[in-house]
Amino acid sequence: MAAGKSAYDWRFGSGRPCLDLVATGTGTSGACELLDGAERLADWLLATGLVPNGTHLGAVDDSWVVRFRQLRTGVERLLTAEIGGGRRFEGALDALERVNALAAEPPPGLRAVRGTGGTLIRTLDGDPECGALLAAVARDAVELLTDPVARAGLRRCEADNCRRLYLDTSRGHRRRWCSSEVCGNRERVARHRRRVAAAASVTAVADADPA
Repeated sequence: MAAGKSAYDWRFGSGRPCLDLVATGTGTSGACELLDGAERLADWLLATGLVPNGTHLGAVDDSWVVRFRQLRTGVERLLTAEIGGGRRFEGALDALERVNALAAEPPPGLRAVRGTGGTLIRTLDGDPECGALLAAVARDAVELLTDPVARAGLRRCEADNCRRLYLDTSRGHRRRWCSSEVCGNRERVARHRRRVAAAASVTAVADADPA
């Protein structure tokens, strides 16, 4: 795991690995680049469950970071075009080809092995490979884009300074923010402050009125 970055910090609540990848990019939440090195990428792979806990990720290097960022750009373009009702999809055709090419590769092989106490746990059937992990994320993007039900729940956070994408699976599909605890709370606090300021302004005007 990367120093100073816990698994909890990576949980964006988007609902899909491909959306979690997009959320690491500059500008999605007004934050800086989150995949800023091999250690951070290794941390993200573990936190999102793309590799089981305890997987050795010593092979992750800067070339992996470049490839995951490239996939992130392609997925973000496709999802943005989809949210736009397909009107911008023509500009995402190259991205579609790249994502499809990655999705066609085999994802990581999995095995069930006995862990401590005899419980079955998940492990990779071999050392993790960049291409296989990219394939897993690309396949997730393809599945999302081609599933009418899941695709209909695709949303962009309505909070100021946040561009994260998420799946709205709430009852009545009324979810507005990528995270109720972060963006939602920030918006509620901002609304409260605006109400207080408006009330103070009305009071000040009333006090100043000699009538």
